[in-house]
Amino acid sequence: MPTAAEIQENSKRLMTNTVEALKKRFDTVRTGKASPALVDGIMVDYYGAQTRLKDIAAISAPEPRLLKIQPWDVNALNAIQKAIQTSSLGITPLTDGKTIRLPIPELSEERRNEMTKQVKKFAEEARVEIRNARRDANEAIKEAKKKSEITEDEQKSETEKIQKLTDQMIEKVDGVLADKQKELMEV
Repeated sequence: MPTAAEIQENSKRLMTNTVEALKKRFDTVRTGKASPALVDGIMVDYYGAQTRLKDIAAISAPEPRLLKIQPWDVNALNAIQKAIQTSSLGITPLTDGKTIRLPIPELSEERRNEMTKQVKKFAEEARVEIRNARRDANEAIKEAKKKSEITEDEQKSETEKIQKLTDQMIEKVDGVLADKQKELMEV
């Protein structure tokens, strides 16, 4: 049976990982700015194998509204172009035979609102994961109390610490969400 400190540390690790995962997920949401993270999730059919785009090409943002993708193997150019076109990005790639350019268009007000709803949904999913980690930690503490491994006072103290940690992590999620919403609403 894990000790109260181990339970505390495990729930902190789970909650921190949830916040980090949310940040990475937010990076893939398109705003008005070019970011190499926009194409992170794109898989390319590279010689019959599904390969991540970032593993077969150099991706950069030479301008605020432009992504440049330079494949290491020029033969992969058409496969990359096709993968981008079939992705959910909604951007038409331009090619010159050696590189692919993705001009990032301005987001319409309607699209900004859609993206805001999407990031709110992602943030709520992260909050739920954090609350689940809290629930699991509280159950483990109750179990330790039941087995007389900790006292009632220790149970109360540990439960309060976990609640404090949960509140801090949900605050972080709210902060990350507010930053992303601000970024989405910038014209």
